[in-house]
Parts: sequence; structure tokens; C-alpha cells
Amino acid sequence: MIVSLRISFLLLCILASLISAGDTSPRKRPPMPSITQPVLFGTEAADRIMAALQVFPPDNPWNTDISALPVHANSTRIIASIGADKHLGYNLDMNFVIVPPNQPRVPVKILQYPKESDPGPFPVPANAPIENWPMARNEDAKAVARPGQSLDDIQRNGSGDRHLLIVDPAHGKLHEFWQARKTDAGWEASNAATFDLRTGALRPEGWTSSDAAGLPVFPASVRYDECERGLVEHAMRFTVRRSTRGYVLPATHFASRFTNPDYPRMGERLRLRKDFDTSTFPKHARAILEGLKKYGMFVADNGQDWLMSISPDARLQGLESLTKVKGSDFQVVETGARSVTR
Repeated sequence: MIVSLRISFLLLCILASLISAGDTSPRKRPPMPSITQPVLFGTEAADRIMAALQVFPPDNPWNTDISALPVHANSTRIIASIGADKHLGYNLDMNFVIVPPNQPRVPVKILQYPKESDPGPFPVPANAPIENWPMARNEDAKAVARPGQSLDDIQRNGSGDRHLLIVDPAHGKLHEFWQARKTDAGWEASNAATFDLRTGALRPEGWTSSDAAGLPVFPASVRYDECERGLVEHAMRFTVRRSTRGYVLPATHFASRFTNPDYPRMGERLRLRKDFDTSTFPKHARAILEGLKKYGMFVADNGQDWLMSISPDARLQGLESLTKVKGSDFQVVETGARSVTR
């Protein structure tokens, strides 16, 4: 299995290199600021760190230009199964925290997928944010934060997927948890997945992560700093109500009982049509849409159709205009990556 995974990942990297062969050089990044304490999302300090941080190598699938890839032979049917007339939506859900090099590590008890989780201890800070805090735009009304709810309260209470995303730039690691919760006995979660920010190595095939597809969440979530720069420079993530029992790399896991070939696989990659006019959209929405043309988005989990993940940030403006985009404005692309169907 490990040898197979390494071969698959090598082939995927070769494909990514071919795809990006015509790209210009990656954006020049400023020096990494000193990180001396945990830094929460949605702050200028987080913006400066993220502007300097290379999330996965430039030739990694998340960072490659797919605008010239061929359209998948079954694109029309797959789009129809998700909803050609449905509108693009978004959750303000995937917050994150950046930790310093000396962040103390603590054990996290894994409740549901211990055999498909990476070992701890993990650098979980006291101010670790839980998905959907502090804003309340999410399809799961029971999981959103109440107005004025304290961080400690949402760390301990509430329902939903409860993602916890921890970025460790100094060690080049990303730690992601599904259904994370703080208890009097310490932290617990249903799954723990650690990703190498420097290599972008995949999960072992068949393994889940904090996402049903086995993908990392943080690299595919939209942030304010990149919208403000004018382009989201990576593949994004979205959910579908019905997926099929299969995945395509870089996804490593499926979560479906359906075998309908017209349903998307986990890891299916879609892009916004090249001729879609973004000129009338507000700056931040346009940055997302242009990113969807160049980098596309992955089917990452089961949920409501066409819902993207955006890091909650009060500075983001004009995102409601994204609902003008419909499913028929997208194409499924053929990446050539290895796939598994059950």
C-alpha cells in the first residue's frame, strides 16, 4: 500500500508539473514574520504570515493551473446531478490558528478513526478555534455560534463537524481535526490528520481525514488576504449532496453508498468556464471566481450542493454576489489522475 501510494503520488506530481509547465514563476513571497504566540485567523498578523507561507509546493495539484485541461467526458451529466440550475453558495466556516515553533504539544484522544489518524501529541493552543466561530453563515443551523458565544463555550459545546485547523509554519505541518472538542480531561476528536506543507504528500489510500475525501481543508479554504490581493491562487473546496462510491487523486477516500457514475467522485475537480464574465463582480468575489477559472475546486465532502468554504472574516465584502453563479457555469475537468471506484 505504501509503495503504491508513493508511486501514485509521484505520478500525480509529474502530471502537476506538466500542467503547470506553461505557468509563470510563483508569486514572490515576503520573509516570514516572527511567530511568538498563537495567531488567529481574520487578523492582519495572520495576513502577513499567510502572504509569506508557501502552502504545498508550487507544482502540487492544489497550486497548478487547470484552465487548459480537457473537459471530462461525463461533465454534463455530473454537473446535472449536482444541479445545473442551482446557485453557488458558501459557508463562513473554516477558521484556523497559526502556532509558534515552541507551542506546547498536548494529547488528543481519537474517538472514531484511530487507525486512520496520525499520532500526537499536537500543538493545540488555548485559543484553538472551532469551525463556524464566530460568524453564523452555515447550512447546519445547529452548529453555528450563537451571538456573543465565547470561544471556550464553543470549544466545549455544540454539534456539527467541528473542524479544528492548526497551521505550524516553522515545522511545515498542518494539523486538522474532525469533531474536535475540549473536555475537562483534555482534547478529543473523531479524526486527526497531519499534512506536510513542504511536500504535500497524500494520505494513505483508503484513509479519511477531517474531510470525507481524505483531503486537507485549510489549503482549499478561501481567505481574506488572497481575496484582497485579487486572486485566490489555489484550488478550493465544495460539497455535494450526492457523491459516488469512488475517489480520484489527490482524494484518498469516499463516503457514499451510491454507484451512479453520473455522481461526482470525491476529489472530482471542477472549474468555472473560461468565458464566464467576472468584470461586474465585487473585488473579493471576483478574486474567487478568477481562481475558480485557473485552479478550480475539489469535491471534498458531502453536504449541500455547491457550497464553498470561506474562512470567516468580517473584512470580506460582496460575497453575496457569488450566488449569481450557477452550476451550469462549471465544467468537470479530466486531470488524468488515478481513480478508484467501488
